[in-house]
Amino acid sequence: MSPPEAKRVLRNAIGPGGELAFTTHARREMGKDDLGSTDVTNVLRGGIVDEPEWENGAWRYRVRTQRIAVIVELRGERAAVVVTAWRAR
Repeated sequence: MSPPEAKRVLRNAIGPGGELAFTTHARREMGKDDLGSTDVTNVLRGGIVDEPEWENGAWRYRVRTQRIAVIVELRGERAAVVVTAWRAR
């Protein structure tokens, strides 16, 4: 799906009735950069969605701000999984 469509799905996922999950890897990497779920949610809400890349059997989207990047997989119209996140250095 296109970046604007992905942005719509991400807003659904972080909104009421949506599902946003985090992989163990994402939690570990977030901890290394002192990022919380609120930081990631804010990036997903307001960041720029790049073109998807096919990796490990799924389309992954990078959502970024000037300071934080998040990689997500979309799992339906109201669900997403955060694969990893980091703070730009």
